[in-house]
Amino acid sequence: MPRARKGDHQFGGEWTAQKLDVLAKYLVAYSTALRDKPTPENPFQKAFIDGFAGTGSRVDSSTELDDESGQESLFSGEPAGESVESLRDGSARIALRTNPPFDKYIFIEQSQQRCNQLEDLKGEYPDLAERVSILQGNANDEIKRLCKRNWSAHRAVMFLDPYGMQVEWATIEAIAATRAIDLWLLYPLGIGVNRLLTRTGVIPPGWQRRLTLLLGNEEWREEGYSVEKVTNLFGEDDEQLTKTTMEVLGSRFNQRLATIFPGVAEPAGILRNSRGTLLYLLCFAAANERGAPTALKIANSLLRRLR
Repeated sequence: MPRARKGDHQFGGEWTAQKLDVLAKYLVAYSTALRDKPTPENPFQKAFIDGFAGTGSRVDSSTELDDESGQESLFSGEPAGESVESLRDGSARIALRTNPPFDKYIFIEQSQQRCNQLEDLKGEYPDLAERVSILQGNANDEIKRLCKRNWSAHRAVMFLDPYGMQVEWATIEAIAATRAIDLWLLYPLGIGVNRLLTRTGVIPPGWQRRLTLLLGNEEWREEGYSVEKVTNLFGEDDEQLTKTTMEVLGSRFNQRLATIFPGVAEPAGILRNSRGTLLYLLCFAAANERGAPTALKIANSLLRRLR
């Protein structure tokens, strides 16, 4: 197993292996199910889209992200510092080695250095090189641009694995509107939403804006808290602010997905660190109404062990 080098993509722990294992198995099942397409009657092509492609590799590390670390990563798009051990395949390489192969691979990455490393993948997979497109830019902008295209002759699997809270609800809506994309999304429930919803209810303006971008509106203000009346020592009623549990917050996000996608895996998978701390939900949503039942059957079977 190769050692990590300076500049390699450092992120994750056992939960990273879990999410990538689910992705790898889904891609094989998806590609196999569509093996005989396109046909004259149904001439669409299938693509894999990675919104946060990184370098194509990931670094196994002895230090995992938890709910008290990686504060900068929530907004900056950079992973927290970790101990480096060895390189393993990331989502881009997993997609490129999927058999049967996809007709198109679209890797989106904001860092020029990482884009250069993604370009090197073409040399490693020369038979697929012409199918690979690498887009440097903000994931939300690039995905919205892609989703505006005519998707009637295309289908795709999209993997959104942000470092924190970079994905915007408007981007998720654009994906659903294609009626053609199966979405795997890491929802930053533990490392993001739960932390920004402070116990006191006093939330800095920047955090409020980020929550609104992620969730699409300001309903999180009511969903994130409840107000109860409690009797104090003097027999008077006081109002007490109670923060909503992560279980309820996660369920509500899945319900929100179901308002725009015809098929959503329920419940989502749970990704925890070695101490049992909830980091992310691994959510699945199918935008194609006709293919949703089959897609959900596969996704639910893969997510079962993460619930």
